[in-house]
Amino acid sequence: MKKNKNVAIIVAHPDDETLWTGGILLSNPEWKCFIVSLCRKNDIDRAPKFYKTLKKYNANGMMGDLDDGPEQKPIDVKEIENLILELLPPLTFDLIITHNIHGEYTRHLRHEEVGRAIINLWNNNNTLTKQLWCFAYEDGNRNYFPKPLINADFSFVLPNEIWQQKYEIITQVYGFRKDSWEAKVTPIEEAFLQFNSPEIAIEFINNSD
Repeated sequence: MKKNKNVAIIVAHPDDETLWTGGILLSNPEWKCFIVSLCRKNDIDRAPKFYKTLKKYNANGMMGDLDDGPEQKPIDVKEIENLILELLPPLTFDLIITHNIHGEYTRHLRHEEVGRAIINLWNNNNTLTKQLWCFAYEDGNRNYFPKPLINADFSFVLPNEIWQQKYEIITQVYGFRKDSWEAKVTPIEEAFLQFNSPEIAIEFINNSD
């Protein structure tokens, strides 16, 4: 991989950046990373933990405060797009990493909405990024913990020491108990769909609708 990449990680919640791509970030400390969490800016527990996590990745970042209520009411995609543009620095990134439009497990609407918003933004402004990776996991409709999609474009099995650092961020920085869903699911294999142009990403959306 190219060193010194400008990389943006755009996720719905603080901890998503670690669960789904933390190993890649820890394995590439030379990347210049900007991490955006679109929810929980005013969460007095989770927000400080997110900013502590940024230090683990030697990254900068910002948070938004999208509605994240348990009822998961849909949010207009334009509202999400506008918030992303508000929080991101005005750069052309070498790579953006974000959610799959199908999410990573059954089911969190915010994950799906964020993935779709990023692709829409890229299609409307093709200078946003040179390449897009989307997390590639599924959970068999809650029949098992999320695992890499069979049709993922690529995946990485993390060295044990990298996985252990990632697990410690989940359990020690974010403070999830070892018997929590988050701790149990922390993937040792990280998988992605890769899009090299906004046209291909939009085609992916159209074929999924």
